[in-house]
Amino acid sequence: MTTSDGMAEVLRSLRPGSGVDPARAGTRALDVVGVAVSVFARTPVGPHATPAPEPLWCHPELSLRFDELQFTLGEGPGPDAVRFGVPVLEPDLERVRPERWPALLPAAQRLGVHGVCCFPLALGGARIGTLTLLCDGKRALSDRQLADANTLAAALTATLLNRRGPAGPNGTGSDGPLWPTTGLHRAVVHQATGMISVQLGATLEEALVRLRAHAYSSDRPLGDVAEDVVARRLRFDAVMDDDGYGPHSPAGGEG
Repeated sequence: MTTSDGMAEVLRSLRPGSGVDPARAGTRALDVVGVAVSVFARTPVGPHATPAPEPLWCHPELSLRFDELQFTLGEGPGPDAVRFGVPVLEPDLERVRPERWPALLPAAQRLGVHGVCCFPLALGGARIGTLTLLCDGKRALSDRQLADANTLAAALTATLLNRRGPAGPNGTGSDGPLWPTTGLHRAVVHQATGMISVQLGATLEEALVRLRAHAYSSDRPLGDVAEDVVARRLRFDAVMDDDGYGPHSPAGGEG
């Protein structure tokens, strides 16, 4: 199946200096509720850190909010697509078993997200990022939509590997590397995880679970909570609750 005219416009928007917003063009060409692209930073923070997905561009804001939700909870079609290296297509989230993504499904419903299809940006065993499509929950993707989405995922992968394309999270199409090399908002999560690991004497994996649990229970983005930890406004030691050590705010914000 050949590439549609709309997708051809999206592919042109990936070129430096195109002046086309690829997120808006992609949403229109794919006939979906929203589109988001996240990529992995090249250099994780800390010796044991794993790459965190950084939002590259999205439309509308709901796409970014859902991307942040998956990152906060650590579950959903995006993380699964990266983990297994295959597309995860769930155009109707009401048909997904509750135990598959127990935290994400009710949160997505509250957010107003009805369906999600995620495509890994990958080459061989290398995971580069994800392409996320928000769906209306009324129908599966058509053959045309699937072909165009796979074409876009392949083009994004090639563009990312060539390190040329839209600069910044709003995809302006200006000259510059497509990789987000500065201003990595989610790198702070790795730093906070390391600090919590030291505070609790726990593994990094356990510390990240604690961080995510606190962000979810307080209904805050994971990055915001991580910034509080790094700024020593929030600690996860010294105070015991029914479940063990609980987060608390040191007096005067001193750690």
